Amino acid sequence: MELHDVWFVLIAVLWTGYFFLEGFDFGVGVLTKLLARNRPEKRVLINTIGPVWDGNEVWLLTAGGATFAAFPEWYATLFSGFYLPLLVILVCLIVRGVAFEYRVKRPEENWQRNWETAIFWTSLIPAFLWGVAFGNIVHGVKIDRDLEYVGSVWDLLNPYALLGGLVTLTLFTFHGTVFTALKTVGEIRERARALALRAGLATAVLALVFLVWTQAHSGNGKSLVALVVAVAALVAALVANQAGREGWSFALSGVTIVAAVAMLFLTLFPNVMPSTLNADWSLTVTNASSSPYTLKIMTWLAVIATPVVLLYQGWTYWVFRKRIGTQHLADAAH
Repeated sequence: MELHDVWFVLIAVLWTGYFFLEGFDFGVGVLTKLLARNRPEKRVLINTIGPVWDGNEVWLLTAGGATFAAFPEWYATLFSGFYLPLLVILVCLIVRGVAFEYRVKRPEENWQRNWETAIFWTSLIPAFLWGVAFGNIVHGVKIDRDLEYVGSVWDLLNPYALLGGLVTLTLFTFHGTVFTALKTVGEIRERARALALRAGLATAVLALVFLVWTQAHSGNGKSLVALVVAVAALVAALVANQAGREGWSFALSGVTIVAAVAMLFLTLFPNVMPSTLNADWSLTVTNASSSPYTLKIMTWLAVIATPVVLLYQGWTYWVFRKRIGTQHLADAAH
């Protein structure tokens, strides 16, 4: 296996890790409107991800940085062609981070309510737009002979990509719901389990259509296996949720995300961005990659740094592993 193939796999792993971890972050943000009935319950939801949300975003930074260094042509075409949706995602992530920190800086109810509304929208919008973006990457976009995107932003809003956006939105919401059931106690836990059933069923319908469409368009034997695993894991997550096994349900919803993302990358390889104008103009792991020397240096850095990051993030989750409820909130408003 060539180094550019190795880095394609590593970038796929980074995006998978990001969607697994930030997926339930986004889901919990959406639940601040769908599940919480009062402000204390919103505080509980936000507190479940408070210690970890910023660490989860490191996976996005690493995935973007790795793409820039390992596949500069891919990075350039992707970020120039998808400039507007990626800018919207970036603005949402900035506002979302500010909202988490500023929400508790003042005790006024309106102040805190406004920042909580910001958390909801800046969780929902990226959850949808990431699906739109990856739907276009997998399905193909208008790339010319100079390896540049020549379409418009409206070309990105095609039925396949919009369906992908609905899939990521519902899947992340389901993932966040089972995470909430795993991390809370009392009435909010029971309502989270009930909502997880409805969110999971909606996800199952949308995801099945999207994944079958993907398989029919550009699938292969390996992607078919990933499709079966994703569907089976989602069904098993619903069963575990109904049985009150929140830990298993969360793990299986995570497997669903891992298998679904793996399927997208399996259908994509060896392309990184297919061209709908001419297959010969597609960006591939070969024509979009950096030099072998650059990839070699990156590989050694990844070997050294990755275990440290994984150990630290794993320790963080272990420290903040206990369930919480409204009874654990401080009496003070901030």
